[in-house]
Amino acid sequence: MSTITTELTNKTVLDRYFRLPVTGQKCQAMYVWIDGTGENLRSKTRTLNFVPKKPRELPIWNFDGSSTGQAEGSNSDVYLHPVAIYRDPFRLGNNKLILCETYKYNKKPTETNNRWHCKEVMQKAESHHPWFGMEQEYTLLDVDNHPLGWPKNGYPGPQGPYHCAVGAGKVYGRDIIEAHYKACLYTGIEIAGTNAETMPAQWEYQVGTCEGIVMGDDLWMSRYLLHHVAEDFGVVVSLDPKPVLGDWNGAGLHCNFSTEEMRKENGYEAIEAGISKLSKQHVQHLKHYAPHEGKDNEKRLIGTHETSRMYNFSSGVADRGVSIRIPRMVEQEKKGYFEDRRPASNADPYKVTEVLVKTICLDEN
Repeated sequence: MSTITTELTNKTVLDRYFRLPVTGQKCQAMYVWIDGTGENLRSKTRTLNFVPKKPRELPIWNFDGSSTGQAEGSNSDVYLHPVAIYRDPFRLGNNKLILCETYKYNKKPTETNNRWHCKEVMQKAESHHPWFGMEQEYTLLDVDNHPLGWPKNGYPGPQGPYHCAVGAGKVYGRDIIEAHYKACLYTGIEIAGTNAETMPAQWEYQVGTCEGIVMGDDLWMSRYLLHHVAEDFGVVVSLDPKPVLGDWNGAGLHCNFSTEEMRKENGYEAIEAGISKLSKQHVQHLKHYAPHEGKDNEKRLIGTHETSRMYNFSSGVADRGVSIRIPRMVEQEKKGYFEDRRPASNADPYKVTEVLVKTICLDEN
């Protein structure tokens, strides 16, 4: 059986068609949504006769939910409700990427639509002005699911020279990282930075600071861009929290969090109070920090490789082996934020940010 690969397509030829002018106000709107796995993204495109500026201007659309794990074949229509608009870095021009929530035939959100409830929580806590910055770790794989650049019949040298490294033999896939970074900037996503991670072929980028629901929106769309960019290079992106077993770092979605009270002078007391609340809800939070009630995060949270132990809550200053890290600068200035290091790389940012706000700002379990 023949296999279609990216080598059989010519991006230079494709660019010729992308440069064709489109007259009037027509634009292509690519609707993007989270599928029934709660981890993967889907998309499809429609033509609009206007250039949208706000989500409410866009038409509600639908798709075959029986093909995405979100409906039965006998009642398969699932509805796409636009919630955020981004510039399209692939088609350029007036074209847009549209982030959508998914709703069933009875107008109730699908099981993997966690945004609607997160937004309600953020609106309740609006006076606290919750800020987030999330660190998305991921691994690049060849199409055979082998880590990019690794020997096919062995392993690279042990960890040590790869973190924030430069040079052939130390970093793999930098072209993808640079393309993704620029694409995020173009769309308007609040991308803050990027770096090579501790395991070779593993990378991280940071999104934020974002307030409220924008954190989840930007993080999900940044994931869509990452998969799309990697596709252009014929590379696979893995958000598996422990992609390689053994003496290798896992991958997380560390969440930096603060409230207005924490950011004010002498906000350190509010930081300590927030951490105390988290300590009492540790197991409950773990259920929200990876898909399927926290599944697979136990492979990563083992107390080594810069992680805490799964069911032992801990905190400390400048310590990357704890559940909650307080940066050294925050401890010195007595105000700022803390870093929750527990979420897995494939966690839903809507669920992570929601449960933090419920516990710390709203005193809800």
